[in-house]
Amino acid sequence: MEVAMLTGKKTLNLDYKNKGFTYIGLLAIIVIAGIGLTGVSVVWHQDMQREREKELLFIGEQFRLAIGHYYEDTPSGVKQFPKKLEDLVIDNRFPVVRRHLRKLYSDPIGRNKPWGLVTQQGQIIGVYSLSVQTPTKKSGFEPMYESFKTASEYSDWKFIYSPGTITSNTLITSQSAE
Repeated sequence: MEVAMLTGKKTLNLDYKNKGFTYIGLLAIIVIAGIGLTGVSVVWHQDMQREREKELLFIGEQFRLAIGHYYEDTPSGVKQFPKKLEDLVIDNRFPVVRRHLRKLYSDPIGRNKPWGLVTQQGQIIGVYSLSVQTPTKKSGFEPMYESFKTASEYSDWKFIYSPGTITSNTLITSQSAE
């Protein structure tokens, strides 16, 4: 129904029964969109968690190999493990500086937390994340990390070098000309 007002413009006269129908429809659309976005965010979070786990496995293995190289490349005398992680980046035991790691990687799970250190007689033999979050990965680990299957938190994933576990395939030239 149209009613002419004093201004000469036509306006639409709405029945009392139809008022608010558009508002309720809009609220329903917003609720449905919110539920959909919640589902998407859960999937996205799980994907990000899996990526951080892959990164932790890679970085932990890099630390384990670097600790092994440091130990195996001891210049003379009794073999030693590093006393601090920085020794893996700059090894001053040689006339020419050796680098067993390019840089000190940060913990991808713990973000701003330092690495947990596995020590033996004051020397570092391994690293681990200090995160107490529950891992999502429960299978598909390399044979040396089979114990990770039963880990209840990331801090149980310990990357420890045991003498004799570096093969000729994994040895990397670590000399740097500086």
